[in-house]
Amino acid sequence: MASQSLKLAIGSLVVGTIVLGLKYLAYWITGSVALYSDAVESIVNVVTAVVALVAVRIAAKPADANHPFGHHKVEYFSAVIEGVMIVVAALLIIHEAYGNFFDPRAFSAPVEGLAVNALASAINAVWCWLLITRGKRLRSPALAADGRHLLTDVVSSGGVVVGLGLAVMLQLPILDPALAVLVAVNILWSGWQVLKESTSGLMDEAVPDATLARIRLIISQHAGGALEAHDVRTRHAGKLTFIEFHLVVPGEMSVNQAHEICDRIEAALREDDEHSWITIHVEPENKAKHSGVVVL
Repeated sequence: MASQSLKLAIGSLVVGTIVLGLKYLAYWITGSVALYSDAVESIVNVVTAVVALVAVRIAAKPADANHPFGHHKVEYFSAVIEGVMIVVAALLIIHEAYGNFFDPRAFSAPVEGLAVNALASAINAVWCWLLITRGKRLRSPALAADGRHLLTDVVSSGGVVVGLGLAVMLQLPILDPALAVLVAVNILWSGWQVLKESTSGLMDEAVPDATLARIRLIISQHAGGALEAHDVRTRHAGKLTFIEFHLVVPGEMSVNQAHEICDRIEAALREDDEHSWITIHVEPENKAKHSGVVVL
């Protein structure tokens, strides 16, 4: 899986560079500030693709003495950097659009420029779909964040193409900077979503309620012989899901019997999610709380 993530990260860099070249060509042909905003966002795509590539390579490293739980969290740092870059790009676009509100530029070769931009958007659409679907399957926050950003780029590019087409037909050059501002606002929203999700991962956010309910159900179904499981806690780190809880067993139960129950639960949890990292603390029956997963 690590090699697949790495190939996708390299692919993002190649695709991002091609799309950047096409979008800058569209801006150079037309002189449109809205197409300039699209090109600026593509610069961010290339930079973040480089960051994602580095993050994926580091995340693929095995656990070591200094990082016994692995290097998976580095992908969240990549997503944070991407979110910041998106915000910076939006501010640059707003700055450029501001001047054009007072001095709108006439377009040159609008049809050719829009055609080139549409081609770049089509390439981005195919690649972002691939990144989002594969990123989720590989449980890579860096790739998934890159895909979501590209999706925003595709949507905003489509709006730019349609809007500029109307501006040319209606001979309203003021629509050009207005569209650029709309693109910037859309980019800002995308950056906020990426930052929000990545910081949640860095803060050890628990799994969703539905996933936690499934984990608790699996524990109760495969803990025959135990009395109770309580203090079930979870968190994410890249593709890993950390699960830990206390398992209460009868006081007279042998260590081997308790160990067999733990092995059974771990096997069931890993069958549900192969990337689970499970820690079980076995306790005698006087530690029961009767507020956890009762497995009697």
